[in-house]
Parts: sequence; structure tokens; C-alpha cells
Amino acid sequence: MHKILIVYYSRHGSVARMAEQISLGIDSNESCEAVIRSLPEVSASNTQSEATVPEEGVPYAQVSDLENCAGLILGSPGYFGNMAAPMKHFLDQTSRLWLSGALIGKPGGVFTATSSQHGGQETVLTSMMLPLLHHGMLVTGIPYSEPALNQTSTGATPYGASHVAGQQGQALSDHEIAACRALGRRIAEIACRMS
Repeated sequence: MHKILIVYYSRHGSVARMAEQISLGIDSNESCEAVIRSLPEVSASNTQSEATVPEEGVPYAQVSDLENCAGLILGSPGYFGNMAAPMKHFLDQTSRLWLSGALIGKPGGVFTATSSQHGGQETVLTSMMLPLLHHGMLVTGIPYSEPALNQTSTGATPYGASHVAGQQGQALSDHEIAACRALGRRIAEIACRMS
């Protein structure tokens, strides 16, 4: 079984709901298994402000989780066109993996949610791609062969899955769900081809 790791930070739940849909896309490949991990809040001093293990819900990601994954998908809400601080804090701890080359040649993808249509979704996605490229990963998005990209009036981009959450955290649209599942399927398929 190829383990595809989904690591996300979700403040209001939209990114967590996307992670669930992406995992369904991964799990549709009988040779792959989705492993979902979340990230805790960080304080203003850049130290972890939450317990090492959450009281309930998805376990927190550890850098060691990345070592043996066959693929990696990162998710974060957008803040001023960039990934959230907890995601950046987590990625800043991966230098040891970069030095060892642990992620070289593995497929990677990204996803995001923003409160508005013009909330910087594509720049948020590219901000998460940059560390993956430095790790030597094979970064992939969603090709236009996915009908949701051409039909959506909400989220979904060729850079990765996206969601327009609105001020009230609205539900994922059908096109956003399709894009999430397509991203999961694509990373799973590439991981199988690479093995």
C-alpha cells in the first residue's frame, strides 16, 4: 500500500473538509491509502501553542510522517495571498529531510480555501509549492481534462484544489468536490507509477 500523506491546517473547517474529499480520491486507488494529519496553531513567538497530540480529531503531523510517504499533499487557508503560519512553521522544520533527499522524486500537490473569489488562491497554492520544489518533489496540479476546471464558478484551479468559503464557511460546491477528488486520484496514480 502506498501511503499518500495529507497535511493541512484548518482554522474554520473548510480546509479540513477538503482534506476529507482529497482522501476519497486517494482511496479510490486500491493500491493507495490516504493518511491525514493536521497542524496545530502556533503562537506569536513561533512556538507550538497546542498539545503535541490533539484531544480529539485528526492527529497532528510530525516531520517524521513525511519520511516514508509515497506522496504528499499540503493544504492551508489563504492569508494575504500566502499559506498560514502553522504550515510555514511546519515546513521550516523539514531541513533534515531536505538534506537527506527523503522527498526527492515523490509526487506533491496543494490545496487551499479563501473567504473570497479573489482571495489569492493561486498565490497561496504557489507559496506551498515552493518548499516542495526545494525538496525535489514532482509538483502536480489538476489538468484541464478535469471538467470541474472549465465549469466552476466557485473554486478549483489548475494549480491545485481550491474552495471559496465565504464569510460563513459555506459548503464545498460540486465542482470543488470534484477538483479535490481529482487531485487525490492524480497524486495516487503518479505515486503508483513512480514505485
